[in-house]
Amino acid sequence: MLRFGKERFKLRIKGLNTLKQVWILNHYASDPGSAGSTRHYDLSEKLLSHGWQATIIAGSVELNSGKQRLNKKECFCLEMHGKVPFLWVRTSIYIGNGVGRMMNMLFYTYRTLLPRYTRQLPPPDLVVGSSVHPFAALAGALLAKKHNVPFVFEVRDLWPQTLVDIGRFKAGSVSVRLLRVLEKWLYRKATRIVTLLPKAVDYIVPLGISKKKIVWIPNGVSMATRSVTEDRSKKYKGQDAFVLMYFGAHGLANGLDNVIRAMKVLEEKQLAESRIILRLIGNGPLKPALKQMMNDLGLKNVFFEDAIKKEEIPVLAAEADAFIFNLIEVPVFKFGISSNKLFDYMAAAKPVLFCCDSANNPIEEAGAGITIPPGDPGGLAQKIVELYGMSNEERRIMGEAGRSYVCDNHEISKLSKRLGMTFDDAVASYSTRKDNV
Repeated sequence: MLRFGKERFKLRIKGLNTLKQVWILNHYASDPGSAGSTRHYDLSEKLLSHGWQATIIAGSVELNSGKQRLNKKECFCLEMHGKVPFLWVRTSIYIGNGVGRMMNMLFYTYRTLLPRYTRQLPPPDLVVGSSVHPFAALAGALLAKKHNVPFVFEVRDLWPQTLVDIGRFKAGSVSVRLLRVLEKWLYRKATRIVTLLPKAVDYIVPLGISKKKIVWIPNGVSMATRSVTEDRSKKYKGQDAFVLMYFGAHGLANGLDNVIRAMKVLEEKQLAESRIILRLIGNGPLKPALKQMMNDLGLKNVFFEDAIKKEEIPVLAAEADAFIFNLIEVPVFKFGISSNKLFDYMAAAKPVLFCCDSANNPIEEAGAGITIPPGDPGGLAQKIVELYGMSNEERRIMGEAGRSYVCDNHEISKLSKRLGMTFDDAVASYSTRKDNV
């Protein structure tokens, strides 16, 4: 990783303008040396083979951990990770999901629009604005208009519908009405819409948007870096422990209280003795409350750990016997899910307990584990025991099925090719539209 301050910014970035340029605005993008999703880094690495050089423009405060990446006097900084540049734009540090986080979002949106932050970059041929929150996409749309290039709206979460469904906002509130106006405007302004959710077309088209604009490109993993290892060192309880593992965000949608309650059911019913342990790895706003819940229930076989770097996941995953994927039950999941961690689990060739009610179920499709309805700790406990009671060979077959499924459907090189073709198509469509005006 190479880091460049303002004085060397322009000199270094000149070396990146031999290919078509795309700016990807993702407020919460992560580099491979950080915890969190590396979707855009992984795709950008492979996009080089398809004629596109991406620059990822992200906020300086790391999601969930609150770590500030910039020094005190830095307004922005360019870091090179391999051949992928990250432009970190200073944003404010915040805690939780209140006013502080909203200010963080607005700082990012405002500052990415200031010429001083991006004038050193090669001019874009296309701009991507990626949600989670729509203000990053708004900045992307405005930058695309400024540079007279196509705008691609990447939809990772359906805002504001997700916020309504999980109970954060009321459906008829002023905030939601304003967000719906912004949402429709972004869909209309986009030359192409990239969605991670397989059924999002059923949500977007009724808003008056042409189906031809919408492309499904889910999350994925680079299988070249995911060799399966049999080094199963056990951090807790010795070699005879059966390790259930979860790594990822500890937030409201993840519903990890359900998993902790399932561990309590195991203890109360004295199921599988005390060999089953649960490792919860990551950060998020609900982590302190979950720790308190564990202590209140008196659980001895549940362990909380800090988040790890994305590049360390394969080694960590080798320590698991099985993984737990859990989400709360909300209506928005009828449009599907595309979770990074789920594909990380499957790539590790270990069975997965899938506690989720969504339009798509990769675990069921692949035969890679067991599905349990969300919010049912007793049912989850029973399925944990069922998985524990299987032979090593039965669990191996499940794990291998999951890995094969990821290779066939979520290999990052295949997804990046599809994304490169989408960019080319957007540029051609935009040029045609301009010529006809």
